[in-house]
Amino acid sequence: MMTFYDYYNNQVKLSFTKNPFSEDPRHVWVISRFNNKWLLTEHKDRGLEFPGGKVEKGETPEDAAVREVMEETGGKVASLEYIGQYEVEGKGGNIVKNIYFAHIDALEEQSSYFETKGPVCLTQLPATIEQDGKFSFMMKDGVLPHSLEYVKKAQLM
Repeated sequence: MMTFYDYYNNQVKLSFTKNPFSEDPRHVWVISRFNNKWLLTEHKDRGLEFPGGKVEKGETPEDAAVREVMEETGGKVASLEYIGQYEVEGKGGNIVKNIYFAHIDALEEQSSYFETKGPVCLTQLPATIEQDGKFSFMMKDGVLPHSLEYVKKAQLM
């Protein structure tokens, strides 16, 4: 398990084991690839980020991950791998989020991408993402680099 602080100085615990913080996480985050590119979404307020969101009542985290990718990018998930879970100790309470890695086999144009402006494909993520104002705060802590390292070691892409 790793511990570090996020963009807002909240403590974050990250683990690449199965459900170390909650058997019933209420949030998901999906690191996505489409046509050998990173598939992100542009949140209307936060900027560029990987798709994700809340697990709805009666939904599994995996179902939520697939739904969030579709809603925010129009992406059809071909494969979904659980890679880890993290917990943020925020001022308003703790948030536990499952992290997934997805391969997307198609993008469907949609009339609405909910709270986002839709899909954004990048050949590579910038090395200085922490200083890039185009990216969401969720892309600027240790979760992303550690998750990408895990994906690489696990040969998921």
